[in-house]
Amino acid sequence: MINNISIQCLKSDKTETGACHGQFLINSLRSGQGITIGNQLRRVLLNDLSGVAITAIRIAGVSHEFSTIPGVREDILELLLNLQDVVLRLDTQSPQSSSLVGRLRIQGPIVVTADLIGLPPNCKLVNPNHYIMTISTSNLIEIEFKFESGTGYKLASQTFLDDEEDYLQLDAIFMPVHKVDFKIENVYDDKNNITERLFLDVWTNGSISPDEALKSAAKITINLFSSLIENKQITKSTELEPEVQSIKVEPYTNVAIEELQLSVRAYNCLKRAQINTVGDLLEYSPEKLQKLKNFGQKSSTEVFSTLKNKLGIILN
Repeated sequence: MINNISIQCLKSDKTETGACHGQFLINSLRSGQGITIGNQLRRVLLNDLSGVAITAIRIAGVSHEFSTIPGVREDILELLLNLQDVVLRLDTQSPQSSSLVGRLRIQGPIVVTADLIGLPPNCKLVNPNHYIMTISTSNLIEIEFKFESGTGYKLASQTFLDDEEDYLQLDAIFMPVHKVDFKIENVYDDKNNITERLFLDVWTNGSISPDEALKSAAKITINLFSSLIENKQITKSTELEPEVQSIKVEPYTNVAIEELQLSVRAYNCLKRAQINTVGDLLEYSPEKLQKLKNFGQKSSTEVFSTLKNKLGIILN
């Protein structure tokens, strides 16, 4: 039996910051197919789509993240956090380069926003009004930015290079899709036959539209299974391989705290304390966590609730 599947866009909107939301309806699914398709698309949308992000910066006269920039109100850590939220789109029509560099050379006093950054020709800015820093004096500030494309995320500790010690590394978030939700409804016809329809909500950072993201996720899935069908090579093992003892690793140890989608206040407090992953977070007892600067009872409750609801982790 072949499904007469159809898909339609029910809703599409865009915020002032450039972030996008789209709601889609997939009809005429057989019983049980809704959860299969919903889970597959959600996993691919969140993990396999590529994006571009700032991965490192070099500031004239600054050698480490605990320095200060004369005349700039923000410290280095605040500046790095602000730069993490700069959303970029890579123009696939332009020639690709493995090394993308942008520059900012500006004299104060001035409020610096993302549109003042000089970008490579194949990069486009999604949120040009995003706040970067305030220069309160007439000092000249020079910053060089390094851009990379990739999937998922890359922690700063994974991007240090021996020949680039003067670069300050950022936690790079390449994922263009921020959130995916889906729900399934049963549909009954006149003969009481049951089919399913799948409602899919997709939120992106604006570097890609929800419609483009969904099409890309479908293509990735098709290519994956097509390669399995076309692979006719059959390998036979004549001898059993010696069993290799595996080392048990907690499944959520390396999950970045960005995936917890915490409030800005709680997120900034954790990042200032160098808490980059769930594994880092679990090393803190509830009492120790509440001793972090500006991290109060409300933020503590939010973190515990998020760990429980998203990952099933319950802290005593």
